[in-house]
Amino acid sequence: MAILRRPAMPVLALAAILLLAACGEQDQGGSRTAGETTGQAAGQAAAGGGTLAESLAPFTVTGTPQPAPDIAFTDRDGRPVTLAAFRGKVVLLNLWAVWCPPCVKEMPSLDRLQAALGGDDFQVVALSQDRGGAAQVLPFYEKAGIAHLPVYLDPQTAAMAALKARGLPTTYLIDREGRLLGRLEGEAAWDAPAALDLIRHVIAGRY
Repeated sequence: MAILRRPAMPVLALAAILLLAACGEQDQGGSRTAGETTGQAAGQAAAGGGTLAESLAPFTVTGTPQPAPDIAFTDRDGRPVTLAAFRGKVVLLNLWAVWCPPCVKEMPSLDRLQAALGGDDFQVVALSQDRGGAAQVLPFYEKAGIAHLPVYLDPQTAAMAALKARGLPTTYLIDREGRLLGRLEGEAAWDAPAALDLIRHVIAGRY
């Protein structure tokens, strides 16, 4: 059975969305890491076979939502941006780097997610942790055909420190009030039906 890590005080509706799907899935391969689980799920989802449990089983739901740190970073032109600037939108904050193969693999799905749901209610914030900044990220965007994600840069890796991220990619789901709802360590198919359903629930305030 796919394992959902459950906190002592879950965000009840959000946890229920994940748990209901997870209960119906069986793990045929024994114990797997979060990265392995989501990596396999990405392939399954791309083939049309992804389920909520397969794609998001490693998603860790925060107990009582806590304010996200107001991380400072820059856009592609060096203009300052803060996470608080997105208050009022649901945010999927993805920490990534061009040297990280799982990060590179999931970026097209994040781009498609932004194309599908991005707007007044939702924003993918793909925050590069590359020390080379725009000089590294812009060529990657062009080569990979990333057309819908703005370029955001954090060459000092301040976000990783503030959020205590253990590795890349790590993705955080943040509500309209700027509160952390949960995180996922490792890659995922972010445009799979499972992920779209999860984010739509949060946009609608059903958590």
